Amino acid sequence: MILAWVISLLLLCSSLISYIERLGTLRIIEVNTMSESHKKFIAAEKAVQECEENITALSQAQSSLCFIQPVGNHRWLISSKEKPGIQIGVVVDEKTGVVTRINWRQVFE
Repeated sequence: MILAWVISLLLLCSSLISYIERLGTLRIIEVNTMSESHKKFIAAEKAVQECEENITALSQAQSSLCFIQPVGNHRWLISSKEKPGIQIGVVVDEKTGVVTRINWRQVFE
C-alpha cells in the first residue's frame, strides 16, 4: 500500500516537472515571437515615416517601401509594403509643403 502511494507520488512529480518544462518552452517561444514582431512593426513604421517625409517627391516615393495613393484634396494614403501592414493618412499643405498625419491604423489581412 505504501509502495503504491510512493509510486503515484513519483509519477505525479514527474508529470509536474514535464508540465513545467513545456510551460517554460512556450514562454521562451512567446517572448521570441513578441520580440521579432516588435522589430518588424518598428521597421514598417520607419518605412511609412520615410515615405511621409518624402511625399512631395513622388518619383522617389514610387521606388520606396510604400504604396502611395492620392485620396483627393491634397490628401494621401500611405501603406507599408512590409508586414505587419501600417496605413496612414496625410494632408499636404500646398502653400507651406508641411505634411500632417491625420490618422494611423494597422492593416489586417
